[in-house]
Amino acid sequence: MTTTRTFTLLIITLGLSAVPTANVQAVTELRNICRIKGQEENVLRGLGLVVGLNGTGEANDPATMRALARSLEIMGSASPQSGLPGAESLQELQRIKNAALVWVTATVPATGARRGDQMDCTVAAINGKSLEGGRLAFAALQGPNIRDDRVYALAEGPIHLESPDLPLTGRIHGGCQMEEDVFTPFVQQGRITLILDENHANFQTADEIAYKIRTTFYQENPEQVQAINASNIVVMVPEAYRNGNDEVGFLAELLELRIYNPEPEARVVINERTGSIVIHGEVEIGDVVISHKNLVVETTEEAKRFSQLRIEQDPAPRLRSLVDALNALKVPNADAIQIIKDINRSGKLHGRLIIY
Repeated sequence: MTTTRTFTLLIITLGLSAVPTANVQAVTELRNICRIKGQEENVLRGLGLVVGLNGTGEANDPATMRALARSLEIMGSASPQSGLPGAESLQELQRIKNAALVWVTATVPATGARRGDQMDCTVAAINGKSLEGGRLAFAALQGPNIRDDRVYALAEGPIHLESPDLPLTGRIHGGCQMEEDVFTPFVQQGRITLILDENHANFQTADEIAYKIRTTFYQENPEQVQAINASNIVVMVPEAYRNGNDEVGFLAELLELRIYNPEPEARVVINERTGSIVIHGEVEIGDVVISHKNLVVETTEEAKRFSQLRIEQDPAPRLRSLVDALNALKVPNADAIQIIKDINRSGKLHGRLIIY
């Protein structure tokens, strides 16, 4: 008995009549495409001790035992190091299963923080099996500069797991309280530095911003504004604002300037975990033939003769048209993503591919 197998081959063809794409421009405020040097987030970090675990902790390593011993000492109890009568030994501390050593971090916003401010902090276990039901007893958080030994914040509170699948990480809402002020100065030696975000950092945009600032504030002294590279523009605070100690007022006016800026480069952003595909701009496809499972993707002129599915609404082959065609054929997102990656590897994806 002979069995005949039949395979269906689908061919997707996109037109190739290339037409120059107009350089699309948009008007935007300066605040939308840049930040101010000095106005950056800062991460505070430190070690902490979580207690109240239901047998899911671990104290049989030297670091956790030292933390427990130090805790006992701070609270006025005899510690193993003290040698006082009644002090528990380090071996006895090893039996504790309701405590765990954790790494604690908190992010100070770009505008800084003052003493007494409260913010969320994250907790990640260094040992143990789960932080569920635990409470951070204490953690002293230091600044990002390892040479600075000041304690900037203290953290404590009940831990909330963000996902049951991640039992060793959690968050404490409002659990970090600032003990020191953190200022983020934005004026250095009378200058302000604008930093373009990565999506708009290019010489054309930097030069246009510098020109706009000169014509607005420095018609007589244009040298006070310099675009030093594709992402940094240095601006001297005008004398009138410096004399009036109104740098904030100048910065507010500066960030409200409106400029014409070219659209960011064409790009494709793929999230492999969720299967999402985001196409920005007119991402074109070069002359390429790709065979993937029971699909053949062809963008050559010769392929038009073999087309079973013609897609020629666009003047040039667009990735958007390809994705629409794949969706119409109910091609799984994983296969569509693989086809896009193969086109990019062949050098025929005319846009930036970002995968995360």
